[in-house]
Amino acid sequence: MWALTVAVVVGVVAGSIATLGSGEISGTTWTRLVVAGLSQGAIYALIALGYTLVYGVLLMINFAHGEVFMLGAFGGLFTADALLGPGGPMVDNPVIGMLVVFLVAMTVSMVVALVLERVAYRPLRGAPRLVPLITAIGASLFLQYTAFGMFGPRTQRYPSVELLEGRVNLFGLEFARVQIVTIVAAIVLMAILYYVVERTRTGRSMRAVSEDKDVASLMGINVDRTIVTTFAIGGVLAGAAAVLYSLLFLSVDFGMGILPGIKAFTAAVLGGIGSITGAMVGGILIGVLETVAPTLVLFGFGVPSPGQLSDVVAFGVLVLVLIVRPTGLFGRKENV
Repeated sequence: MWALTVAVVVGVVAGSIATLGSGEISGTTWTRLVVAGLSQGAIYALIALGYTLVYGVLLMINFAHGEVFMLGAFGGLFTADALLGPGGPMVDNPVIGMLVVFLVAMTVSMVVALVLERVAYRPLRGAPRLVPLITAIGASLFLQYTAFGMFGPRTQRYPSVELLEGRVNLFGLEFARVQIVTIVAAIVLMAILYYVVERTRTGRSMRAVSEDKDVASLMGINVDRTIVTTFAIGGVLAGAAAVLYSLLFLSVDFGMGILPGIKAFTAAVLGGIGSITGAMVGGILIGVLETVAPTLVLFGFGVPSPGQLSDVVAFGVLVLVLIVRPTGLFGRKENV
């Protein structure tokens, strides 16, 4: 195991030195790659927070969370088409229109998450941990193919918002405006979540339930309501991530929750499943690594299209983390 890890690290360092020494890629290109990675990583972080919040409270992995994200994207798509599409009533007021799109997408994802909790997970709360895990996979497939039946198999184009088109000049470099908005919006949402969990009564209840449900109940905390609140918050974050993802890639389809969902789960594992800070950091790291690492390493070895291997990087990180540090960067060992 350790030999594999050392081999990978040596390969990364060798490829990096070869690439940087060759001068084939300019500093401006590197900066743009990093910004692109940060924008994708911010989305992964928002989705990963849903995984880590639910795990922290229920010790289960909600593998249907990617589909919660996907359905929020469809809610945002139809709202954006109605308000910001050609002839829409909000074309001249794109800021208000986008706020409505965010609100609808977050509401849709929140409702889906709450229905999942009530129908699929609550009846299994006392069951062995493998049972809700299998149920989550089944719920994921059910939601995915329900969307397939309702919205069809084709990829639907997300309406472009003129306000977010073009580039903005920062520090003498030009960046896509939508990437900057994505990063800023994600940081604001993560800061709000951190404040809620660390500084509010709801957050204290969530932390108490995550430590010990029975003791929390004896202290007067409504455990069921706290768990519902946790799912609702995760759904809201997934809906916001869905809109940001759609604005970034301008497409929506029934299978769009699979890869971002798995990468967000990878981010949660990397940061330490159950750790809010870990989910944030893990998401950013996965986004930057999958954008920068293939180019940095493989260009040095003459691979012509290193960007095609970004998925390999993300899942390679998952394997290495599970081998070297299963608890993640900020995780802690558990007695199960």
